Amino acid sequence: MSRRTLGRALAFTLALAAGTAVTAPSPASADPIPKAPGHRLVDAYAGAPAAARPLPGTPPPQHPYLAPNGRSGMHADGWGSATSAWSGPLGTRPRADSERMALLGGECATVTFDRAGRIVTVCGTFTGFLVKLLDPRSLATLAEYELPQRPSTVEAITRLDFSRIFKDTSGGAYSYLDDEDRLVLADSRQHIVRLAHRQRPDGEWEFTVTDDWDLGERVPHDCATWADPYPDGNCDPVTSVMPDWQGRIWWVTRQGRIGTVDPATGTIRSVRLDDEEIQNSFSVAADGVSIVSDHALYEFTAAADGTPVVVWRQTYDRGTGTKPGSVNQGSGTTPDIFGDGGRYVAITDNADDRMHVLVYRRGADVPAGRRLVCEVPVFASGASTTDNSLISWGDSLVVENNYGYENVSSLTFGRSVVGGVARIDVRPDGNGCETVWESAERSPSVVPKLSAGNGLIYLYTKDPHSLGVDAWYLTAVDFRTGQTRWKQLVGTGVGYDNNWAPITLGPDGTAYIGVFNGLAAVRDDG
Repeated sequence: MSRRTLGRALAFTLALAAGTAVTAPSPASADPIPKAPGHRLVDAYAGAPAAARPLPGTPPPQHPYLAPNGRSGMHADGWGSATSAWSGPLGTRPRADSERMALLGGECATVTFDRAGRIVTVCGTFTGFLVKLLDPRSLATLAEYELPQRPSTVEAITRLDFSRIFKDTSGGAYSYLDDEDRLVLADSRQHIVRLAHRQRPDGEWEFTVTDDWDLGERVPHDCATWADPYPDGNCDPVTSVMPDWQGRIWWVTRQGRIGTVDPATGTIRSVRLDDEEIQNSFSVAADGVSIVSDHALYEFTAAADGTPVVVWRQTYDRGTGTKPGSVNQGSGTTPDIFGDGGRYVAITDNADDRMHVLVYRRGADVPAGRRLVCEVPVFASGASTTDNSLISWGDSLVVENNYGYENVSSLTFGRSVVGGVARIDVRPDGNGCETVWESAERSPSVVPKLSAGNGLIYLYTKDPHSLGVDAWYLTAVDFRTGQTRWKQLVGTGVGYDNNWAPITLGPDGTAYIGVFNGLAAVRDDG
């Protein structure tokens, strides 16, 4: 570790101890992520520019307590659609840039955008999580705030077993930007915090904590060590937070606790699922909250005092074990609310032979036996799983196959996954689903995105290579046909492995990709 890095770490420690805001040095020139040898042996670009063909249909409604759709979080909006109204890059002389965020790790997962288009993100390193404010063009850091270190990080360093980090979704990885440009997350202390950012009179930017709610009375928080699972229940990390349409902040934990915080009063209410685990985020509509555990899909609402109440519960085939490409034994998807008025919700299961895309009717008054709309098998027998959210638009869903990806060591030396991407549509009469197309693209672990503004799906792909080159591409696929339109090389080597982070389409048309050593960006230069 460099003297400069040690100095900055000490400054963070002193500032946090004093309870003050943390700022970053003035923006410097970008520090690109180094490319591994072999980048000159692969194509820098393939295909041809696409013409923008906007998609007909209505986007998800704007959540009143989230930043505008497309700007608020990993899954783009309250429904978890993974879509953006604006156009992403069309492949016209695209250029790829990157910024290395740390010497070890540095991956920026959830990428959000404030009103001025600045990036607010959380970047994970081997020494902890950093909230960062970034310039969207140069990717230079304007301000940063250090979050408490996760127990899994401490254990990984102590035991030299870094695989522990890759299966821990707690500590701030799932966060959201609210309607006042504040980042909301749950840190490793089991506190929900709201962070605002502002520019001081001297021109420097800073983060400040505006609110802090301690969940300690509801959630075991003796997290001095990390285990898988926590055998004595002494520690239960908070996985994700999201607001409902009444302004409550909902939270879920790894060991199946589900709760709310009333920001106006600080009142905390919670319930617990019996012997069920939650590793994914969740989605919210005006009439309810959709949450998936490793056993069942739930629809929740809140009682008058904020206590979560189960509206309905639907079990699914969770298989007999965790597959390579899954974090746990269960669905790897954040539920997708979609269809006219949000009448459907979709997840995938973990069936042993072939994974299925499952679509359910969300209504509270659905007759017995009519909840399930369809159960569509996807990808090859014995080689199908996903640990990423579906894309939803209209009555359509897009799913990718992550089978074979486990961490950043999985795809080195020219290796890749079996791959596969498919589009599934609910029939117009609502009685079943159809497979519209299948693609052979290999998108190992990214949260993909769809641009409704141009009709392109964006994947982050890697093909096997006989000479051992590990080349990562932003790949554009036609939503209507499944045809690959173009591919742009982002980088080579493990530093460009995205390790479960999403693609995020910026309001200026840039595609941002969280990668192992930081953040990459692809934008048209034509």
